[in-house]
Amino acid sequence: MNIILQQKNLLGINGAGRIGKLTLWHHLLSRKFDGIVLNVGREVGKNLEDLVQSLTTDSTYGNLSFFLYGRAGKRCKIEIVDRDQHIVEIDGLPVKVLMTERNPHNINWKAEGVRVVVDCTGKFLDPSLPDNDGKGSIVGHLAGGAEHVIASAPFKIKQTDFDATDTPTLIYGINHTNFDPSKHKVISAASCTTTGLAHMIKPLLEDPETCHVLTASLSTVHAATNTQSVLDAVPTAGASDLRKNRSVFNNIILSSTGAAKTLEKVLPEIVHFGFMADSIRIPTPSVSLITLNITFSSRMNPQGVPYISGDYIRDIYRRAAAGEQKDLLNFSMKQNVPMDLLGMPAAITIEGKEIHTRTGFLKISTEILESLHLANMPEINIPVTHAKILGWYDNEFGSYVTCLGKLTEYISNSLD
Repeated sequence: MNIILQQKNLLGINGAGRIGKLTLWHHLLSRKFDGIVLNVGREVGKNLEDLVQSLTTDSTYGNLSFFLYGRAGKRCKIEIVDRDQHIVEIDGLPVKVLMTERNPHNINWKAEGVRVVVDCTGKFLDPSLPDNDGKGSIVGHLAGGAEHVIASAPFKIKQTDFDATDTPTLIYGINHTNFDPSKHKVISAASCTTTGLAHMIKPLLEDPETCHVLTASLSTVHAATNTQSVLDAVPTAGASDLRKNRSVFNNIILSSTGAAKTLEKVLPEIVHFGFMADSIRIPTPSVSLITLNITFSSRMNPQGVPYISGDYIRDIYRRAAAGEQKDLLNFSMKQNVPMDLLGMPAAITIEGKEIHTRTGFLKISTEILESLHLANMPEINIPVTHAKILGWYDNEFGSYVTCLGKLTEYISNSLD
């Protein structure tokens, strides 16, 4: 019996791109699994050493040894223990690499002893497709013997009448305890922006003063991703957004994000107020910024001063960072730049110095009151407070992969 099958608690990872590789790195840190089965689905380079080099070096986060132990720490031991079975031992953790199948239906997870799979390909996001779909389906992992599958991206369901009740979107620290092992076989872990936004807005919705939201919007100033062109390229037939084909090195590119729509699945209360969202892509490798503009119906104290102020919101986040969202929400009064937060293991870091509020009054005139059949009431001035809140998130490892990894560990620990 080979070394990987001797382990009792194995995790499957499908895809070795940005999130797949960094998911491996997370579990090298956390050590909650006894081994990893990584499906690459194709040959890599000329030999197994080439694949190992790809998995243990990174242009954003550096060499794996430095990542795990720092420059003054020990070296990460990497050893090929079974070349025929493509098994390597990375810092003592056995990793078996599968190089044959790309369609989830054909990956024999059961034979590999894997119960939980994280699909990091970004290709299989429609749980309404049958498991034997010719182009592949996320449900196919179940046919291959996996018991639960987590997609590292939001679902994109094309079948309009599909009942998504048993295919939830879960974010660790927000609604992960909703997981039901008997029902939830296919799960989405949302996106990096939705993860950061959920932890950003949760404390506001739970506070008695800031829970009365009238409207909100966000812009994410987002680091570059592999969906963008390195140099200008000719758009494909039928392309509607020509900016995606412009050089990521040289431009600020306006884009879209489904973060607000996905957020409704994990914090349903936001459905009751309007939420707009957009994305601005910039040429940096990782760490993005959410600018949250949010408006509350407000109260005034007896001295005529609004309850909601910049200091009031800062205190909300300080309490959250020390309480229920500890280690998931970070509050900072430093003057940060993105590289200060690269690898920060928190879903969101609130930029405390840049929280600003302004309270105005919504005037309801006698004419409006008359139209509402309230002619005998005097003119009303309703206080309304607008706030601008900024939050950093490492959209690759620190924020997203950390929360994805914690969710994966929670799901695994929930199984019999």
